[in-house]
Amino acid sequence: MKVTLIGIDLAKSVFQVCGVNQVGNSVFNRQVRRNKLLETLLQFPDVEVAMEACSGSNYWGRELGKHGFKVLLIPPQHVKPFVKGNKNDRNDAFAITEAARRPRMQFVEPRTLEQTDILVLHKVIDRKVQARTALTNQIRGLLNEYGVVVSPGKERLLKALPELLEDAENGLTPAVREVLQSLLYEWREANRQIRAHETKLKSAAKQLEPVRRLMAVKGVAEKTATAMVGFAGEGKAFKSGRHFAANLGLVPSEHSSGGRQKLGGITRRGNNYLRRLLVQGAWSVIRYADRSTDRLSRWAKNVLERRGKHKAVVAVANKLARILWAMLYHQTEYRPG
Repeated sequence: MKVTLIGIDLAKSVFQVCGVNQVGNSVFNRQVRRNKLLETLLQFPDVEVAMEACSGSNYWGRELGKHGFKVLLIPPQHVKPFVKGNKNDRNDAFAITEAARRPRMQFVEPRTLEQTDILVLHKVIDRKVQARTALTNQIRGLLNEYGVVVSPGKERLLKALPELLEDAENGLTPAVREVLQSLLYEWREANRQIRAHETKLKSAAKQLEPVRRLMAVKGVAEKTATAMVGFAGEGKAFKSGRHFAANLGLVPSEHSSGGRQKLGGITRRGNNYLRRLLVQGAWSVIRYADRSTDRLSRWAKNVLERRGKHKAVVAVANKLARILWAMLYHQTEYRPG
């Protein structure tokens, strides 16, 4: 029986490889070691290869694409319903082939090396910012144990901390002063590393032509533009701007039945990091809408007057997502109007 589709359950060292024929029956389902995977797949040069979009899938997508394979990356949540019986590698690999054969399945494009480089910087910066926030919260909690309270804001705390360490009459013991001194050093080092990574991100933004075009949009700076290019590429994986905004979770959730439509808050699906950046950009558009005359600001002002600021922010974020997708897909410049 001729193998027409191969599903791979990715792992670190040993992959589960399942080949099916045209009607979806399993021809083989066996383990293959990492260093033998490409050799195994080259025995079936005309097949499509399906994988879950997970760690390592973009690398294998690029490598197999170089050898002429058509690669189908499937979001993991779309594979899970096809797992039959107990969860194991054999069933997972077969479920990937089942999901890939669905006529309306949405696939993910393997990221290029440029996209991967950009997203690596974003992920590292985001992790370090979260760690810095946890660090400042811990410092505040420790100070509160000794009756020392500092005004809100990380810059105020950073400025006040050296003074608190030098003040001999504020109730801080020698032991906690030593601990706080080490935490202050850790905080300053975190700031240095974040600034260094952000400098690299700005440098990358200057070199990428799509990023420079996206930065012409109001509310979009280096971070949002680079995250957009890193996530969406040229936008070819999405049918429309509406489809892209829905993928980011910037559309209402729905729970309708019996002909009665019931809409709720936004779905919050997809890439929550990019969605957060677009919402932050939308706040900047809303904040200066009264003082601006461009088309986006006028539209935002009308929505703000009719629906209130919180719904207006989500609407503007949705609008930004559609505009940015259209600019990438059609490779056009921004026309503010």
